[in-house]
Amino acid sequence: MQEESFFDKVYEVARQIPYGKVTSYGAIAKYLGAARSARMVGWAMNNSHTKDVPAHRVVNRVGVLTGKHHFDGTNLMQQLLENEGVKVVDNQIVDFQKHFWDPIKELD
Repeated sequence: MQEESFFDKVYEVARQIPYGKVTSYGAIAKYLGAARSARMVGWAMNNSHTKDVPAHRVVNRVGVLTGKHHFDGTNLMQQLLENEGVKVVDNQIVDFQKHFWDPIKELD
């Protein structure tokens, strides 16, 4: 049996982010026991578009939509978040802590 890849583990966590919530690349990395691998989580999100992963719910540690240029259309990431009730101003989530979902607290 093939061992699950790091990217697959990232996708598994990202699929559990609830509607209307966001998390950060670093929070996913920390949950997976790879605290210094936030950039790898970002690479996983960049490659997730064919994997049914809500990548729009993963942002940087202060709530900035750093991955937005990887979505089709100029504001697709923002539109997807706003459709879920997450307000975004100047590419940053308003009330980030209110919307933040921490996999360490929420999973297991």
